[in-house]
Amino acid sequence: MSKPLSDHERKKQISVRGLAGVENVADLKKNFNRHLHFTLVKDRNVSTKRDYYFALAHTVRDHLVGRWIRTQQSYYEKDPKRVYYISLEFYMGRTLQNTMVNLALENACDEATYQLGLDMEELQEMEEDAGLGNGGLGRLAACFLDSMASLGLAAYGYGIRYEFGIFNQKIDNGWQVEEADDWLRYGNPWEKARPEYMRPVHFYGRTEHHPDGVRWVDTQVILALPYDVPVPGYRNNIVNTMRLWSAKAPCDFNLKDFNVGDYIQAVLDRNQAENISRVLYPNDNFFEGKELRLKQEYFVVAATLQDIIRRFKASKFGTREIVRTDFSTLPDKVAIQLNDTHPALAIPELMRILVDDEKLPWEKAWDICVKTCAYTNHTVLPEALERWPLDLFQTLLPRHLEIIFEINRRHMERVSSLYPGDVDRMRRMSLIEEGGQKRVNMAHLCIVGSHAVNGVARIHSDILKATVFKDFYEMDPHKFQNKTNGITPRRWLVMCNPGLAEVIAERIGEDFIRDLDQLQKLRNFVNDEAFIRDVAKVKQENKLKFAVHLEEHYKVKINPNSMFDIQVKRIHEYKRQLLNCLHIITYYNRIKKDPNKQWTPRTIMIGGKAAPGYHTAKMIIRLITAIGEVVNHDPVVGDRLKVIFLENYRVTLAEKAVPAADLSEQISTAGTEASGTGNMKFMLNGALTIGTMDGANVEMAEEAGEDNIFIFGMRVEDVDAMDARGYNASEYYNRLPELKQAIDQIAGGFFSPKQPDLFKDIVNMLMHNDRFKVFADYEDYIKCQEKVNALYKKPKEWTKKAIYNIAGSGKFSSDRTISQYAREIWGVEPTLEKLAAPDDPK
Repeated sequence: MSKPLSDHERKKQISVRGLAGVENVADLKKNFNRHLHFTLVKDRNVSTKRDYYFALAHTVRDHLVGRWIRTQQSYYEKDPKRVYYISLEFYMGRTLQNTMVNLALENACDEATYQLGLDMEELQEMEEDAGLGNGGLGRLAACFLDSMASLGLAAYGYGIRYEFGIFNQKIDNGWQVEEADDWLRYGNPWEKARPEYMRPVHFYGRTEHHPDGVRWVDTQVILALPYDVPVPGYRNNIVNTMRLWSAKAPCDFNLKDFNVGDYIQAVLDRNQAENISRVLYPNDNFFEGKELRLKQEYFVVAATLQDIIRRFKASKFGTREIVRTDFSTLPDKVAIQLNDTHPALAIPELMRILVDDEKLPWEKAWDICVKTCAYTNHTVLPEALERWPLDLFQTLLPRHLEIIFEINRRHMERVSSLYPGDVDRMRRMSLIEEGGQKRVNMAHLCIVGSHAVNGVARIHSDILKATVFKDFYEMDPHKFQNKTNGITPRRWLVMCNPGLAEVIAERIGEDFIRDLDQLQKLRNFVNDEAFIRDVAKVKQENKLKFAVHLEEHYKVKINPNSMFDIQVKRIHEYKRQLLNCLHIITYYNRIKKDPNKQWTPRTIMIGGKAAPGYHTAKMIIRLITAIGEVVNHDPVVGDRLKVIFLENYRVTLAEKAVPAADLSEQISTAGTEASGTGNMKFMLNGALTIGTMDGANVEMAEEAGEDNIFIFGMRVEDVDAMDARGYNASEYYNRLPELKQAIDQIAGGFFSPKQPDLFKDIVNMLMHNDRFKVFADYEDYIKCQEKVNALYKKPKEWTKKAIYNIAGSGKFSSDRTISQYAREIWGVEPTLEKLAAPDDPK
């Protein structure tokens, strides 16, 4: 087996990462040493690896600053329509390498650090992930920011600067243990605090109704301090801004009570106010109705809208600076995209500003609000939909509750006039849900208060129209759209898989990086022996590199010729990691039964975090680790089957795993996964997919060709039919001997000999309370996996199918997604024009 190239050797062969000019390298070395000396106040005698990372980060950041200032200046002078993408999550990962790729600096930086006697890859490993997201929703927001900058949109990401991001996952004796993610401990070289734009955010209090309007009084004030992070476009000299808000107590917080004498306690209480931006809620696809979470949601919305209005008012026409007072032009200048219902309070907050502060009549304010706001739905799971209790609203945001009541009153009048006497429909469509506890349905608020509502894959958008929001679709069909998700090809191909990017560029040029549809040209090379060989060679190099990483971290000897079968995503019943477990056990049992047969070797990797309070998800992790303990130490099985749980799955680990995967597992119950984006990353990097007809898998099968993807299991209509007649797990358990054997082994302690009933909850759920019908798809899944095994034994045929997948992945660029949002929702036009380059630091 040939040794994989070192990163430095590999980069020297690669053009798509930017050519290293001698002069540029000399400047970079000079600036690196300058930052080490003047910014970090160190010399080479006492510097640590982390110091070198910070020096390199500041050196690269210098190349952003001129572009960043010039971009914002050009927006101010041209006054384009601005897009505001509000999200409670931005799962950015690391910034250094991505910035180097987008500025074409990577080869120059690699050469400069090499000449300085340093290893750039080692320095990159010092950077903390910015883990300000749970999974797909937050990572999508990050990809969207990259595409908005690369397409020249005047766009801003707005969110919260969580002091602690998604927890770090440790596996201790097979169990998940959470550790706080203190990602800011050593500082963040990419952010710039902007205290001059600090904004007050109000909570609690009461409302007073006066003849001249409504006043919200006696409130508690928290300050929102913005931190700006640059978002560079791909080699177009445009740098947009992600602005994250941090909560700060005002100077007089609780000190008004100083006369009671407890000054110390009053100062200590400031922490309570600042807790708003302390920690990201670690729930994915599950709603937790905590007051602190509602505070976070209002905090980001209130601060952001003040910023939006400030920027809207202070405009420039030609050389004249003016203050806009006519809010009827707001929808012409501002587009607000709500990333799920978390920022839904933007709707009543905008109404409060327009009606209470700016004194607009309700009808005019509502027209402006609806034309300005748009809503993206990310899930159909009922437990994920936000519904806030009225009493919590009344206490925390009394004025907003009044506004929501008025929105609902007018909405109900409209429903009643269109569907006279249909009381059931009115009840279903109300923003206020009756029942034991009255609650505000935030999805309904978003739909009523937006001009566009979109799902994130075609099948998902169809389900929204047919079931979840059927009444709203019937009333306002023009609002509903589909915007299939995408991923940025910069991070998810050029950066994480430079070898493949180079092999592609040699055949079709480099334009595919900004126009991923050009990958279709690769269909012309599907029978080209040299191309097949090159693609297979890159995959093998990536596998070798990942195998070294795995052996270092897990002390398991990996067969690099085995199929790398990977399922990485949040641990959730609907994503069906349990179905994967049943296949592992079945395959293990087959090898044990007939050890002399020529089995296809597999290394099966499962990774993902379980929400800390989600018992079943934590038990699923324990089961995976328990299966691994048995399988990996069985001498009969040897290296034909290994099972690894990938600890602490995050963006940075994905960047290693995705290029190395042979098989991508996308096996959710049909109709439950809104889209998925991991599926797209694997496809783009030449893995084959085994999956259900769910989410974006449907469109991936169309683009790659159904012959080049392994589809199995029930379709949405089959699931619906099964729901209608009733799902009976015992029927499958009794009919399928291998399934029965696997379940009996789990239940009988085969994988947990010291605690035979350890997994009784999982078995009980699968047998009696499985909403996601694992057993119903088991037989078809196992047969499909047999086809996967058979194909893997024909490496050339496998690689050809991988090429079809790469060639078909153009649709799944976030550039395409954002272009559609821009034209069809925001009313702005993307451009590939470049901004003039500033003079870079010398």
